[in-house]
Amino acid sequence: MCGIIGVLGSHEVAPLLVEALKRLEYRGYDSAGIATVNAGRLDRRRAVGKLVNLSDVLVHDPLPGKSGIGHTRWATHGAATVVNAHPHRSGPVAVVHNGIIENFRELRAELDAAGLTPESQTDTETVAQLTRLYLDQGLSPVEAVEKVLPRLHGAFALAFLFDGEEDLMIAARKGSPLAIGHGLGEMYLGSDAIALAPMTDRITYLEEGDWAVLTRAGVTIRDAAGRLANRAEQKIALDQARIEKAGHRHFMAKEIAEQPVVLAEALGGGNPALPDVDFTQVDRVMLVACGTASYAGHIAKYWFEQLAGLPAEVDIASEFRYRDPVLSDRAFAIFVSQSGETADTLAALRHAKERVAKVLAVVNVPTSSIAREADVVLPIRAGIEVGVASTKAFTAQLLTLALLALKAGVDRGRIAPPALAQRLAELQALPGLMNHALSLGPRIAEIAEELSRAQDVLFLGRGAMFPLALEGALKLKEISYIHAEGYASGELKHGPIALISPEVPVIVLAPRDTLFDKTVSNMQEVMARHGKVLLISDAKGVQEAGRDAWATLTLPDCPGPFAPILYAIPAQLLAYHTAVAKGTDVDQPRNLAKSVTVE
Repeated sequence: MCGIIGVLGSHEVAPLLVEALKRLEYRGYDSAGIATVNAGRLDRRRAVGKLVNLSDVLVHDPLPGKSGIGHTRWATHGAATVVNAHPHRSGPVAVVHNGIIENFRELRAELDAAGLTPESQTDTETVAQLTRLYLDQGLSPVEAVEKVLPRLHGAFALAFLFDGEEDLMIAARKGSPLAIGHGLGEMYLGSDAIALAPMTDRITYLEEGDWAVLTRAGVTIRDAAGRLANRAEQKIALDQARIEKAGHRHFMAKEIAEQPVVLAEALGGGNPALPDVDFTQVDRVMLVACGTASYAGHIAKYWFEQLAGLPAEVDIASEFRYRDPVLSDRAFAIFVSQSGETADTLAALRHAKERVAKVLAVVNVPTSSIAREADVVLPIRAGIEVGVASTKAFTAQLLTLALLALKAGVDRGRIAPPALAQRLAELQALPGLMNHALSLGPRIAEIAEELSRAQDVLFLGRGAMFPLALEGALKLKEISYIHAEGYASGELKHGPIALISPEVPVIVLAPRDTLFDKTVSNMQEVMARHGKVLLISDAKGVQEAGRDAWATLTLPDCPGPFAPILYAIPAQLLAYHTAVAKGTDVDQPRNLAKSVTVE
């Protein structure tokens, strides 16, 4: 995804900025730019495509200055064009930004009324224009930014540079990571430590809600309430700088928190595109994967069948070849893998490749083995995922599969344009809803303290919530080492109800949908036997059924079929906080590896 770099230096910064941006290329980008202040004058250069294009621009039109900011952009709001590339400038201020400003349309209306017309299609430009508005009212740069930040809704990392201010840079972080680097008479800013590693090994990570005023003499950091904050300076090992927690306690926490931005970016900033795959001649899809990716496939099975009327099968990759599956030249085989290197999934792909119409790869690494051997590659664009227990890759897989199911529905005549617009709007609403779900973290941590004392936990769900129950149980097993099982709610009375006791917490995933009443009936069966129920639902569901539950978690309403993507957040946070309470190794749980390259 996008990358940020900033330098208050003692040498010409343009070469330093470009070199640092090269270290952020792994995030993916389609345009880049830098801005500097020289002799009190703010200026910028931008280019579409790879950084070599920006370097070419700078050769022909140099940008002097010893203070500067730079950015690599992966297009969200607006196409990859020079006018949409960062830094964005409005009068005396330039801004670079990672993340999504959710209320940019409201801000844009206000700015239009003030006579500030946007040049770009981006949400970021509204930040620059709003800052300019306050500067024009006579506020200082620091005062203007302090007034802007509370007005921004969403997730963001920001860096500001000002005309006439060669020894000032302002940074802010909410949801997206930012790191400050300390030098000798110099200061640096980066979206992660890898960009700063050649310049310094002394790093301070901004925490959630922090904003910082940088000069060459040092940095002043304030928290979201405006209080002075003393953030620790760390010394990083340069050979480990490529992978950093960006101020979070664990990689898993960072990756859970990144999900709204990951999905928003994958949705194209308001203009989601359906995959370029033709389902008109297909009579069946087969979804093949391992572990968490397999549960993503199980959820997608409901979508393919309900939205597209297309029969769907789900196979565990390690079993696929050995059951001698019946394959046909009118079937699509879809292989799902975060790393793209999962040995069982790769072997299954090779078994199916010559026997089906087309092989599709849903992967996070487009250069991986599975991607290279597939007919069609569908990148999930989740970014680097370090935690062994997959989080953001899971929800990104679900989003990709949801778009694929919608394309199948369109191709098969099951989804008309109005219905497609509605379904896409439901997907576009998810990043904002996920931000609300993430705010439940403190309450989930309290529940997890008690959950951590259990030896066994059950997860229940109906419909597409059943595979999510399986995934919730897997997450808890993986990192807390508590035995957990997921069940279809209706199967409870066919055996698992024998396990119910006050010592076995039962987590019920139950949005207020058409299956809600049946799920609640199963929940009542648990409570009638003195079971300990945690109900996860929306406000109506909690109001109707949560009275006698041990605990409840209230999520925002999520109409439509895509609620499992939202409900993945509390399932992940429950596992994470339970593992933290138990003191286990969250990011590297025993016996597990991130990429399973053996069968």
